[in-house]
Amino acid sequence: MYPYINLGPIHLGTFGLLLWLAAVAATVVLHKNLLRKGVDADALNIVALVVVAGILGAKAWHELQNLADLRYAMRQITAVGWHHPLDIVVGFLHWFQAGFAWFGGMLAGIAMLMYQGRVAKVGGIRMLDLAAPAAAIGYGVGRIGCLTSGDGDYGIPTTLPWGVHMRPDALVPTTLLVQPTPVYELLFSIALAWLLWRLGAKSRPVGWLTGLYLALSGLGRFLVEFVRINPRIYWGMSNAQVAALGSIVVGLIVMLAVRGRVPALQDEVVTA
Repeated sequence: MYPYINLGPIHLGTFGLLLWLAAVAATVVLHKNLLRKGVDADALNIVALVVVAGILGAKAWHELQNLADLRYAMRQITAVGWHHPLDIVVGFLHWFQAGFAWFGGMLAGIAMLMYQGRVAKVGGIRMLDLAAPAAAIGYGVGRIGCLTSGDGDYGIPTTLPWGVHMRPDALVPTTLLVQPTPVYELLFSIALAWLLWRLGAKSRPVGWLTGLYLALSGLGRFLVEFVRINPRIYWGMSNAQVAALGSIVVGLIVMLAVRGRVPALQDEVVTA
């Protein structure tokens, strides 16, 4: 894996590059869906704000789960003293390159999408429906950034022929052959995005596609955790699995709650 790409004096992190590519992919899919539904909104602006909110939410959630590690990292960053502010900035940027929690990013992204839905005057829940295929494909592409950077999101040791090695300069190095779980998530996300896109071609009750996305994306995350290296904390499950179960339950409740409601029109403008 290649956590960094060096182009002369330019030092690029592959996680950031893949995150940018994920945003591009999500923007394209969202733009096409907005056009298909006759919604006048700027997909690029929506995705940009969601990405920023998602990154901050994912980082905050991760750090709040590891307060001791956060305090240690801050002490290390500030140890250089305030006489060297540039070193502090560099240390902060390095700290920010790893350690993100999927659930925190999802919650922050949902909140921002709902806000953008109100700004666009289509309604918060309706915007979530419109963005569901884009969210699926963006998540999958972004996961590959976790793999290339070797940030610890890879799987358990394996002898499978498609196992991968982490380079010594990976953010979380290992000498073992491991399962490329982000690749599994990418493939699952592509299939999920395709399904949501096809189902979204027909008018559905507002919120139904969002519920389906939450349920299926949660299911995918729950299953992949069985071959991930995350520690088992609650009832033999990882943090992510517990959060994924919550996503599944919420998604199913939403789908049941809106079942039987009148489907939204293709170009319907709502204020929910």
